[in-house]
Amino acid sequence: MKKKMAVVTDSNSGITQEQARELGIYVVPMPFVIDGNTYFEDINLSQKDFYKQLQNDVDISTSQPSTGDLLDLWDQLLEEYETVLHIPMSSGLSGSCATAKMLAMDYEGKVFVVDNQRISVTQRQSVLDALHLSEQGMETAAIAQKLKDTRRDSSIYIMLDTLYYLKKGGRVTPAAAAIATVLKLKPVLQIQGDKLDAFSKARSEKIARTVMIDAVKKDMETRFASMQDRMALQIAHTNNEEAALSFREEVAQVFPGRDIYVDHLSLSVSCHIGPGSLALACAVML
Repeated sequence: MKKKMAVVTDSNSGITQEQARELGIYVVPMPFVIDGNTYFEDINLSQKDFYKQLQNDVDISTSQPSTGDLLDLWDQLLEEYETVLHIPMSSGLSGSCATAKMLAMDYEGKVFVVDNQRISVTQRQSVLDALHLSEQGMETAAIAQKLKDTRRDSSIYIMLDTLYYLKKGGRVTPAAAAIATVLKLKPVLQIQGDKLDAFSKARSEKIARTVMIDAVKKDMETRFASMQDRMALQIAHTNNEEAALSFREEVAQVFPGRDIYVDHLSLSVSCHIGPGSLALACAVML
C-alpha cells in the first residue's frame, strides 16, 4: 500500500539533504554555474566552497533545476506515494515555481505545486506546516490550498553587509553602492510575499539589528496580532554565524520565552547579497 503524501522542496529552503532525511522529505538541490561548471547546493557545493569562490570574485550564477531531474524525482516518488506536494521558492524570486506548476499539469492531480511566496527559513516553515497538517489527517489538496491561503503570513528583514554583490548583479547602480560604502550604510531589505524591496538604511550594524527587531515586533502587533501565540521566529545569515548567534540573544530579550531558529541563508540568496548579512523572520505556524 502506498504512503499518502511526499513533501518536496528545494535547497532555497535552507533544508540540507541530511535534514531532509531526518524529516522524511525530499530536497531538490539548486544548480549553480561557476566558471562554466555546474554545481549543486549541498551535493558537490558546500557552504565553505561557495563562499571561497564568492570571495575570490569568481563569476557565479544561479539556475533552475532541470525539468528532467524534477520529473524523474516525481515519477520515483509516485511509485511509493499517492501524491506529491512540491513547495518551491517564491515565484517572485525565481522561474522554477512556474516551471514546476506547468510540469505538474500532466500528473492528473497527483502533483500539487504550492506557490506560497516564501524563501529560506519561512519556506522551511511551510515544509514543517505541511508535515504537521498531514499528521493531522488533512488531504494533500487541502494542505496545498492552506499553504496558498496563508502565503502572506510571514515577513523577512535582511541586513546587507555590502552592496557590492547587488551592484555586480545589476540590482543597484554603482553610484548608489559607492555612496553606501562611503557612508558605511547597512541597507535593510524586506521580503513580503513575492517581492524583495528596500526597507531602511542604517548607519551601523547595531542600528540595523534594532530596525529588524522593531519591524518584526510591529508586524506581530499589527498584521499578526490575532496569531501571536502561533508565531515562529527565525534568524538567517550568510557566512556570519557568530553574529547570528549574538543577534539571537538580542531577539530573545525582546521576545522572551520563544524558540528562535538559526540557519544559513540558502546559497541562491547568498549569491546575490554576499557574505556578512543577517536576517530576522517571523511566520505563522499552521
